[in-house]
Amino acid sequence: MAFSKLVKPATSELVPLEVLRTERLAPHWMRVTLGGGEIEKFHPMGYDQWFRLFIPVAGDAGLERVPAKAHKLFGYLKFLRIPDGERPVMRNYTVRAFRPATPEHGAEIDVDFVLHGSASNGTAGPASRWAETCAPGDRVLIIDEGLTFNPERGTDRVVLVGDETALPAIASICASLPATASGSAIIEVPTEEDALEFAHPDGVSVQWLVRPNDVEPGALALATLRGLTLPDTPFHTYAAGEQALASGVRKQLVGERGVDRNTVSFCGYWKIGAASPTSKTARENAAEPLA
Repeated sequence: MAFSKLVKPATSELVPLEVLRTERLAPHWMRVTLGGGEIEKFHPMGYDQWFRLFIPVAGDAGLERVPAKAHKLFGYLKFLRIPDGERPVMRNYTVRAFRPATPEHGAEIDVDFVLHGSASNGTAGPASRWAETCAPGDRVLIIDEGLTFNPERGTDRVVLVGDETALPAIASICASLPATASGSAIIEVPTEEDALEFAHPDGVSVQWLVRPNDVEPGALALATLRGLTLPDTPFHTYAAGEQALASGVRKQLVGERGVDRNTVSFCGYWKIGAASPTSKTARENAAEPLA
């Protein structure tokens, strides 16, 4: 069986975009629609296509200084040389939806942000604060990174596991699957309001798990996966979210339940207790998102 490897994009150049509009989907969810700029350079791939997002913190001057290969090790080191207070914030996000250009409007990319804290009282992180306060015309840069979800050709049975930060990727994967696909999606969220419904093949069951405040992120999802009857035909697993959840899914399936490691795609988006988990991941694994 072929190894499950990352699918690289056709190009990975800096693509300038701008905010077209924003929409509050729920108390903890903000959708930012990007377009304009040089969006014609972006090539949609569907599934869990992800990208590096560069957000200005003090006007657009910092964006002009971002090196062309800021997602690679040496480019990232150059990126870090941009002075504090001017250096843009870099985070990783998933394309929630892509709409091609029409005679009426240009191409658009929807990006869904989980909001942590509040911009008004100063408790939000930089990316969350930007998503909550950005306005049409605000500029950003992105670098396409391709796909993590990469099943064996012809495999249309899936097991999808994640927390709220993985919801955009799981929803986009489901939108990209054939209508005949089947399987299970296990999604852990902190409140019922964060369970944003999404379209999925009829054969894919979606189970929402609302996480109590005193339960560590990922614990419910891992326990639920342990009780899941796995498909008896070839299937592909996708696990993402808090680092221990993503790696825990792989450990449980491969180490304990005998699943072929090459059929499990996983990606740790953040880590409990880390002040800036995404940038730390970028620093340590600038070229690869997988642990």
